[in-house]
Amino acid sequence: MSVDTAAEVAERFTRLYGSEPEGVWAAPGRVNLIGEHTDYNDGFVMPFALPHTAVAAVARREDGVLRLHSADVEGGVVELRVDALAPGTDRDWTAYPAGVVWALREAGHAVTGADVHLAATVPAGAGLSSSAALEVVVALALNDLYGLGLRGWQLARLCQRAENVYVGAPVGIMDQTASACCEAGHALFLDTRDLSQRQIPFDLAAEGMRLLVVDTRVKHSHSEGEYGRRRAGCEKGAALLGVDALRDIPYAELDAALARLGDEEEVRRLVRHVVTEDERVERVVGLLEAGETRAIGPVLVEGHASLRDDFRISCPELDLVVDTALAAGALGARMTGGGFGGSAIVLAETADVDAVTKAVQEAFAAAGFTDPRVFEAVPAEGARRLR
Repeated sequence: MSVDTAAEVAERFTRLYGSEPEGVWAAPGRVNLIGEHTDYNDGFVMPFALPHTAVAAVARREDGVLRLHSADVEGGVVELRVDALAPGTDRDWTAYPAGVVWALREAGHAVTGADVHLAATVPAGAGLSSSAALEVVVALALNDLYGLGLRGWQLARLCQRAENVYVGAPVGIMDQTASACCEAGHALFLDTRDLSQRQIPFDLAAEGMRLLVVDTRVKHSHSEGEYGRRRAGCEKGAALLGVDALRDIPYAELDAALARLGDEEEVRRLVRHVVTEDERVERVVGLLEAGETRAIGPVLVEGHASLRDDFRISCPELDLVVDTALAAGALGARMTGGGFGGSAIVLAETADVDAVTKAVQEAFAAAGFTDPRVFEAVPAEGARRLR
């Protein structure tokens, strides 16, 4: 996000509200390299931040009024009362920033109102965490303006609570933590149980590779029932196996655990995905730290097969991206994000990027699918103040 763009957002704020903002903040979307649907199972994930961000110009208010406006949504300023905010009362885009204010106040922080103007470049519905970016940028701005002294992981927890309780989407902690805590040039190895973090260097260009994001333009929604069904199935599996979370099933003991589940076929599939996916995250970390970056390609492919066959959250468009990219010479590919649409990632040699991109675009045209959006993902900086 350039200084010029930050200045433009600030100028729009001034036109909207008649006074200058107290600052401008940005929070990024994210791509998850590996570790899908493990975060709400206390497992391991490995996201990195995108250059695409949500930007917020914000000023405090002391009269209990919250005014919200987005450059990306038709309509004027939405005015709310902070003391009237309650879960389930808002089904519009405003639920995300309003939910953050509610969560901060519920946690005992004296947020007395704000004027907010938002503009985002994170594609909505593409599995790249546009909602988390929106939440984190508002949380960071209010943290700074009200001097709350909260750290990145604490803001992420509050944003997760806002989305779980206020919005009603049963998401894990990964997206908000990635937006709040990622560093440029690194992937974030995150233990979602204790939120311990390790920044893993991830500079593909220096090794002659690129990571592409292919947005299938198939929209998904976390708050719809399929996501919740799978989370409930994972929780059922943990209960049947007598553990706090599926994270507690060692990979070496997976077969024995599956046998104990008997004829619970759907639960068996969900458990198998989560336990093997945690192992894949640890394998990717080891390969990256050993300098064997190209070797992560097959691990990504394994992850996609597990999401497709065990978790069953892929779709024809995502499968077509993966199959076509691999046939065109990609090192690895998989769907990324919540599933049921959204995006896939493709790891390729720099020299093969054009051929892989063309092959995917031609395959979509031949299948009669909407033309996909393809762009390079470069690990970017996490949430920060711009001005």
